This record gives sequence, C-alpha cells and structure tokens, in this order.
Amino acid sequence: MSKQDTHFFNVFSLVLGLLMAIAIGIFAFARVVASHTQDKQVMAEADYTKNVSARLALPAQEAIAGQDNSALAIKVAGPAAGSAAPGMPGTGTQLFEQACSACHGQGIAGAPKAGDKAAWAARIAQGKATLYQHALNGFQGKAGMMPPKGGRTDVSDDLVKQAVDHMVQISQ
Repeated sequence: MSKQDTHFFNVFSLVLGLLMAIAIGIFAFARVVASHTQDKQVMAEADYTKNVSARLALPAQEAIAGQDNSALAIKVAGPAAGSAAPGMPGTGTQLFEQACSACHGQGIAGAPKAGDKAAWAARIAQGKATLYQHALNGFQGKAGMMPPKGGRTDVSDDLVKQAVDHMVQISQ
C-alpha cells in the first residue's frame, strides 16, 4: 500500500470521526433541551394526567364469596335538596337548549328549525296533542325521523311538553 493510500485512509477516518462526534453532540444537545421543556408541557396538560391516572388505576374489583365485600359497595352521592342532577334540565327551555336544539337549531334530519314560522305552521295547525305525541313517542315522517323525547329518554313527559311549548312559542 502506498503512502498516498495510507494518508487518504487516515484523513477519511478523521472526517468520519468528526462527523460522528458532531452527530452525537447534536443528539445530546436535543435531549437536554427537550428534557427541560417536554416534561413541563406534558405535566401541565390536564387530559394527559387524567389519562395516565386512568391507565394506572386498578382494572376492577370483584366480590368474593365468604369475604367482607363492604368496601366494594356502590356509593351514590345524592344531589343536594331541591337541585337537579348535573346535566339534567330543569325547564323546557333548558331541555330545548341541551337536546332539542341539536336538530331543531340547524334543521338536521328534516327537523323544522326552531323559529321558522313557515316550517312550523302546518305542524302547529295539527294541534299540541299531536306535537306532544310526536315528541314523546317519536315520529317517522317524510322529511326525517324524530326520536322519542329527542333522544333524552331520561327526562319526564312534562319537561318534554314544556320544551315543545317553548319551540311553538318561538316559532309562532
């Protein structure tokens, strides 16, 4: 092997070594910078910490025959006296805002828009008894489908009737 070949291999090895050192340096610098910012950002996100807590929670607890299972009893915290459960509408207007406006606010699935006098005129002419029946039991018409109680089967019939009255009032 000639002196030129040896010199070339030495210079080539030196260049490769320098490039490897630079790449390792950049990698280490990126890790240091990321360690200072990433942990703070991730821990500041409430959803992230909730998801981690949910994944770390025990998967289930089972009652075992012949042992004390009182710790597994379901504890229901009742609502304060005179107040409705969270998310439960107290008036027809609130029910309209929570459930009915999903379709009747935009006219989705053939639902007449609340406040559209032309769309509601024929329906109002049928009488409130018919409107109540369609709202309570559901209705399949030419324009679309009305689910029973607008999909909120957990509310009372009187509350649904109040919501119907509210829509009729704003659509007359």
